[in-house]
Amino acid sequence: MTADDFSTLLRTHRSIRSFQDKGIDPALVDRVLVEALQGSSSSGNLNMVSVIKTTDVARKQHLCTLHFNQPMVLEAPLVLTFCADTHRTRQWLAQRDARLGFADFISWHVAGYDAIILAQTTALALESHGLGICYMGTTLHAMEQIADFLGCPDHCLPVTSMVVGWPAEAPPQRDRLPGTAWIHTERYQRPAPADIDAHFAERERRGRERYLALGPEMAARWAEHGITSLAQFYTSRIKYDPDQFALDSAALEALLRARGFRG
Repeated sequence: MTADDFSTLLRTHRSIRSFQDKGIDPALVDRVLVEALQGSSSSGNLNMVSVIKTTDVARKQHLCTLHFNQPMVLEAPLVLTFCADTHRTRQWLAQRDARLGFADFISWHVAGYDAIILAQTTALALESHGLGICYMGTTLHAMEQIADFLGCPDHCLPVTSMVVGWPAEAPPQRDRLPGTAWIHTERYQRPAPADIDAHFAERERRGRERYLALGPEMAARWAEHGITSLAQFYTSRIKYDPDQFALDSAALEALLRARGFRG
């Protein structure tokens, strides 16, 4: 793949939520995962990650429930769950009479970030083969239930998940903030109110149009909650509710402690 090919791959990325009724060669999936780990940075080369593949229809049905009943979980032939995993490393240490470590908050970050790096490399690799993917942020809100369902031991927790399949749709690429909003030189440049207005103008326009185009039910919900802007929608009770996030954050902190990631 040339640099131009890779640039094209990046420019054509999109989240796919509708898939063809067509399976994926398991050998291709395994090859992509192995190559993705080889091609991803790993802190200390410890490879403190695990990936759990789910293809069984009945098990995907339960995962769908845990992922807030998103239909794409059932439609996609494959669900990949990327885990922060220091369990395997700690077992290796114990079997070599080494001091046990990697049971603290820093280790959670190390393993979790490595899992995210691997997930993104995997996503690009899958897309290079013509497959479509969509990340599921619901993993963070049902982490304990997903971990239990997938049989994750202590010191191993899911960080993110993605559905994978052959695309049955070709949605337009989502807009992103312009580079001037987030690329800084030498030090952080605090945005002025006018900068925020300029940087978010197109995002607000296109985002509002996209959500309201989902149908009259969404428009009615905006009206019901008094939402007049995309910003208000994002922190409303029908999107990323701060009150629910606070509850889920407390649950996540308790789970990290219970599963060995808080010392």
